[in-house]
Amino acid sequence: MPKSRTRSTATAAPAGTRSTTVGFGRLLLRNKLGMVGLGVIAFWTLGSIFIGVLSPYGASETAAGALLAPPSLDHLFGTDNFGRDLLTRVFAGGQLSLWTGLIAVGISMAIGVPLGGIAGYAGGALGSVIMRVMDVLLAFPSLVLAMAVAAALGPGTSSAMIAVGIVGIPEFARITYGQTISLKQREFVEAGRALGLSSATILTRHIVPNALAPIVVRATLGMGYAILTAAALSFIGLGAQPPTAEWGVMISDGRGYIISGEWWLTFFPGLAIATSILGFNLLGDALRDVLDPRLRTTA
Repeated sequence: MPKSRTRSTATAAPAGTRSTTVGFGRLLLRNKLGMVGLGVIAFWTLGSIFIGVLSPYGASETAAGALLAPPSLDHLFGTDNFGRDLLTRVFAGGQLSLWTGLIAVGISMAIGVPLGGIAGYAGGALGSVIMRVMDVLLAFPSLVLAMAVAAALGPGTSSAMIAVGIVGIPEFARITYGQTISLKQREFVEAGRALGLSSATILTRHIVPNALAPIVVRATLGMGYAILTAAALSFIGLGAQPPTAEWGVMISDGRGYIISGEWWLTFFPGLAIATSILGFNLLGDALRDVLDPRLRTTA
């Protein structure tokens, strides 16, 4: 009998974890707007991965006989001033834009979450110094700060990733700081202290995992902002450089042709930016509703 009780106790936690995960999955699937957002993200992600196989044109392949061709059956998005197929370039640019957003958000989380956790848990002078630095960064308009960082690092995709990542640090720091302040007085944290666990262990194993819900939501919403800011940096020449297939670069290249009627040069890259941001925003809102019990609705 004791062996049987031990065996059932050992399997209870994984089963509960699985049931919780399944429950979150079902709630997310019921959120129609969240599924629309996920579908849009999947469309651009899969399209950017497989465009090299599916498209008969290369992203940098030029055709002298098809300069500034309007959308047609041969070129669904038209061609640019070098005769390059715009559909291929838009999807190829999606790969770079999505990677830029992902890496930028990763930088923001990797720095902002530990800083916010340390500031909230340590408090005192150390916490005040960290959060005042975050306040200084927040005092600058985000695009202006990103431009300053990118200009200091020099034009390039890597500079855009780092610049956008630095701009996002204060947001993650403040979210983690608030969550840590709320959680560090909870019973399970007090129990950890009583057991002699170090502050680093309490932070990494108990506080940060319990603060992940708003961090994940912020990361999802931050992807849209990162894509937009990176495209803006490329548009003004501080991000990706021509002839790289990138949404901001393509809009910058096509802006001189708007007046003469070649609208497709800027419309389709702009549409890609707008829909990808919409997709991440819808998914972020859905995750917020699912992860926050106060916002859940019963079906």
